[in-house]
Parts: sequence; C-alpha cells; structure tokens
Amino acid sequence: MNVPKKILIIRTDRIGDVVLSIPVVRNLRLAFPDSHIAFICRPYTKDVLEGNPDIDKVIIYDKYLKHKSIFSSIKFILMLRKEKFDWALVLHPTNRANLISFFANIPLRIGWDKNMGFLLNRRLPHLKQQGEKHELDYTLELLHKAGVPVKDKSLYFPLKSESSQFVTSLLKKRGVEENGLFIVIHPWASCISKRWPQEYFLELVGLLKKEFSCRIGLIASSAEEGFGDKIIHAHKDVIDLRDSLSLSQLGSLLKMASLFISNDSGPVHVAAAVGTPVISIFGRKDKGLSPLRWRPLGDNSEYLHKDAGCGVCFAHECVNGFVCLREIKPREVLSVARRLLWKDTSK
Repeated sequence: MNVPKKILIIRTDRIGDVVLSIPVVRNLRLAFPDSHIAFICRPYTKDVLEGNPDIDKVIIYDKYLKHKSIFSSIKFILMLRKEKFDWALVLHPTNRANLISFFANIPLRIGWDKNMGFLLNRRLPHLKQQGEKHELDYTLELLHKAGVPVKDKSLYFPLKSESSQFVTSLLKKRGVEENGLFIVIHPWASCISKRWPQEYFLELVGLLKKEFSCRIGLIASSAEEGFGDKIIHAHKDVIDLRDSLSLSQLGSLLKMASLFISNDSGPVHVAAAVGTPVISIFGRKDKGLSPLRWRPLGDNSEYLHKDAGCGVCFAHECVNGFVCLREIKPREVLSVARRLLWKDTSK
C-alpha cells in the first residue's frame, strides 16, 4: 500500500455522525503518522474536530450559505485542487461530497455506492438502512476498503480550556456545587418520532429530584424553541441552558454532568465521547434507526427501546400516537439512572 501524503475526510451531516467518525481519523493517524489529514465538515460541527490532535486541518463547507451557489462550490473545489490530496474518504454519501472529491482531482476516492457513487473509484454497497451493525462499524468499513487496519474504536471530543472555564463559572453562578450531583436532560430530537413525551420528561424531573436531591440542567438549541417550557415553569430550580452554549461549551457541560438523559440525538454521542453516563430513549421500529445502529457507545451508556408491535413503522406519520415512546415510562428511566449513578459513585 502506497503511503498517502495528504488525506481528506468528508462528512457534512450532523453532530452525532461526525462524533462517530472520529475513529476513522484515529486509525488513519495510527497507520500514517506523518501524513497530513484534513476533514471537511459543516460549520456547526467544527467544534467536534478543532482541537483533535490527529487532525491537521478542518475545512468548512457551508452548503446552505457560503457555498450554496454553483460558482462558490467551484471556487471551493479549485481550492481543494491546490491542496493536492492523495486520498478522499467520503463518509456520508451525498451528491455534493462525491462531486467535490471527483472534481478536486483526488486520485483515490473511497465511499458508498449511493448518490453519484459512480464518481468514486473504490466503493461499498450502501446497506446502512438494514441496521445490522452500529454506525461506527459501518463507517470503519471504508478503512477496510482502503486497506487500513482498525486498531482503535474509541471516541474523542476536544475539551477546550476556555469552554470549560465558561461552563464552570456559569454553573457556579447557578449554585451547582463542584462535586454535587448534576444531571442534564435534553427533551428534543430532530424528528417527532424520536421525541419522548414532554409530560414524561416533566414527571422524570420530579422523580430525579426526589430520589437524588440533585440539580438538573436543561439543554436545547434555538431551533428547539418551546421544548422544555413545561419543565422550566413547573420546576423553578431547573437550570435553563437552552440556546446558551456553543457546541464546544456543550461538550464541557456534559463532561461535568453526573448523568445525561436524552432522546436519540447528537448530544448523546458527545456525552458518550467525554465519558459521561448516558441514557438514550429510542422510538421507531425502523432497523436503520434502531439502537443497534445508533445507541450511545461506552461502558456507562444505556438506552431504552420497546417494540410496540407495529407491523410497519410510519415514523413521523405514525397513526398509533407514537405508542413505542409512550410505552417507556418515567420510572423505568429512573431505574436505569439509579443503576448508572450508583455504578459511577461506587468506583
């Protein structure tokens, strides 16, 4: 195998997907310690990558704003041509990603046979929708296709001192003791079919406070306006952190948390990457969106998922009132929280 001098990784989807791609970077670095490794991502996922010692350069591709037009994308491709990359690994198959790697004149282009996959010269059948393994393992298949051994499957999220200092100061002002029990919850997800009922989260907060006498923080982004309002109104001592943290600061917050409880979403994988105990709540019966493919990884990560007996999952167009989610009761989540927190404090 020829040693590539410059390697480009492309993944322009969401936070959790990028976090689960970090082992690709790590194993490339182990195989080629002197090679230059660059990673193309969307603007809002750059904090997953910046500060990672295995990455030499983070390249932002903003397909919705700066690089939306054909002209701006051509300029972007010409910039990549000047970099003279030897390899490109397209981890998430999109038309644009495959076009970019092709027109950037990168000799070896590895990816999935989907969405103009014919532009790649080494490709794998795209079978992720079958959900037979974890997303991380699907992604690592591309390394096997490149002839690169997989030696390390651990996750990594760069924790920046300025972000940690900001979060430490913020929590101190809100009365969170340095060694006190602090639980963070995230009651939102990108699709309604992934959202555990808000009234269940509301009940869970009461149960957690009663059981553990803990402080609780609530996170959500600006796109998630309204989610968590009932909790904030009912529990005045819950720390409202919605739309107040950068992704880097979120990583620091989750590192400081005793436990993170969330719907199936990107922050779940950030929490797992920083070693925080995680409970992820799953709905849907679709194999490609199942816990087998998307569960949080790590020794302190658990999930809850129930088959409600639906013959076919209609996802966000569910006609059964998302019974799969409603079948997961707050006291079941409390039981898992009890087990994780006991295990964590017994070390």
